[in-house]
Amino acid sequence: MTEQKAEGLTYAQSGVNIDAGNAMVDAIKPLVRSTRRPGADAEIGGFGGLFDLKAAGFNDPILVAANDGVGTKLKIAIDTGIHDTVGIDLVAMCVNDLVVQGAEPLLFLDYYATGKLDPAAAVEIVRGIAQGCRDAGCALIGGETAEMPGLYADGDYDLAGFAVGAAERGQLLPHDDVRPGDVLLGLPSSGVHSNGFSLVRRLAANLGLDWSAPAPFAPEKSLGAALLTPTRIYVKPLLAAIRKTGAIKALAHITGGGFPDNIPRVLPEGCGVALNLDAIDPHPVFRWMAEAGNIAESEMLRTFNCGVGMVAVVAADKVEAVRTALLGEGEKAVVLGELTAWSGDGERVATRGRLFR
Repeated sequence: MTEQKAEGLTYAQSGVNIDAGNAMVDAIKPLVRSTRRPGADAEIGGFGGLFDLKAAGFNDPILVAANDGVGTKLKIAIDTGIHDTVGIDLVAMCVNDLVVQGAEPLLFLDYYATGKLDPAAAVEIVRGIAQGCRDAGCALIGGETAEMPGLYADGDYDLAGFAVGAAERGQLLPHDDVRPGDVLLGLPSSGVHSNGFSLVRRLAANLGLDWSAPAPFAPEKSLGAALLTPTRIYVKPLLAAIRKTGAIKALAHITGGGFPDNIPRVLPEGCGVALNLDAIDPHPVFRWMAEAGNIAESEMLRTFNCGVGMVAVVAADKVEAVRTALLGEGEKAVVLGELTAWSGDGERVATRGRLFR
């Protein structure tokens, strides 16, 4: 009697579906093509993406690179099944870190890791990434989809983004003439952006709030949808203002660490900050969190953007020129305070007024 051999094990039986991955790539190709720009044809499928700096108009460029993720904001996307905005967040967190150095974002690559590939969700994620790239003016030239059963639970996924930009030599920020007396301008945020969500999620859990419940700060939306409002992308208005006025000396992206940790990153030794909290118009989500969670003002300022997602440093006599240029791009900047002499004693970012009045 002939012994029957067991059926051979396949990669699909172990949890990895190559055909589904290939089908997803085909589905996202039109989205990727929509991000074409001078220097990149935004085609995917090869082993690497190409970018032509000369075709992009640069003569003597310095390359600037940044990478980031979306953090535990992804858990809300996973729990709610809303996947079309976190891709915008992914791009925003990277390209906003490029523009603060005076660089124009040129290209973007993403990394999407999951336990079991859900092609529909993956396409929605890439749809958001493509939208973010179009908003930033950069090309999506490649990425990686990793299906890793056993490492991620079914339905879970993580995202990482990688962006490269360029600036002509001598035009990088911050400038070396940042000094006491310069003025701080703040650009509004769209909400929580993409940091501090471990605290946001803990607060919602403590209050027993479901993501489908009306948002206390925006009752016309569900809590999950309101919190998934994507991070603002500041690239185009800031590049326009930089090029039009030549007066922006430095920029600070207000992410994790808030005002106390991010503004000093672009200041020289001996410079401090006098921040006027009365000038900030906090997004309603921050007032809700502070009140519902009994979160101290100092904790809010160091954890969240509190309504200001980007800060510019400008000479006092150039403030109106920069504000006018930004307003022409749809950005209403407010005067947040000024730079001061700082000896090393006391808080480097000193505040006056109150965040919630």
